Amino acid sequence: MKQAKPILAGLLITTLGIIVGGNALGLFSIDIFFKGWWTLFIIIPCFFELLTEKNKVGSLIGIVIGVLLLLGAQGVFSWEISGKLILAFIIIAVGLSILFRGTFGSHNNKEVLKAVEANKDNNGMDNQVAVFSGNERVYKKEEFTGANLTAIFGGVDLDLLDAKFTKDTVIKVFCLFGGINIKVPKDVKVKTNSSFIFGGISDDRKEVSDESKYTIYVDTSGGFGGVSIEDKKNK
Repeated sequence: MKQAKPILAGLLITTLGIIVGGNALGLFSIDIFFKGWWTLFIIIPCFFELLTEKNKVGSLIGIVIGVLLLLGAQGVFSWEISGKLILAFIIIAVGLSILFRGTFGSHNNKEVLKAVEANKDNNGMDNQVAVFSGNERVYKKEEFTGANLTAIFGGVDLDLLDAKFTKDTVIKVFCLFGGINIKVPKDVKVKTNSSFIFGGISDDRKEVSDESKYTIYVDTSGGFGGVSIEDKKNK
């Protein structure tokens, strides 16, 4: 589905160009600058994310907020009511996120947090940061001793498929309106702890060895984002 994103974006931009050109030539008259047209910059990207990404929660929230802003701009609600509805929606969503995380949280939470605490003095952590950008780190026969990954309106791709492991390691993740992809070999276990609000972590590996010698403890936090764990290279 990720391949559909550039196709949808291309179709949208092409359609916009046709409308602008047709208006200029007098072929038709379509007013694209209606009241609240700017909310489309929230709704449309979130709609694309909803169709193409595995993490749907953040996209749904963005669409709801965009629609409420559009209704406010159209006069269906006053701006005061729209603002209160958005605030109420966010508070309810946060509460539900905390409730479900606490009720159905990973049984690995305590084990992961214990590993993170034991690793706090590790000065060999690899720091990868992406802010409004993309960042890729590929290990080629290098020893992996842990990492801090940060993505804010951006993405980080950490490839450990060819990394050397000599001990259990920790990956700390902070993701805000972004995405992080971690590729690990099938002979390494992964245990996760998620503190995301409006987001989450998914383990998409097709095969995991029962004879794994080492474990990666992944501790994630942030919001409106997602972390995926895979066991293969990008096509």
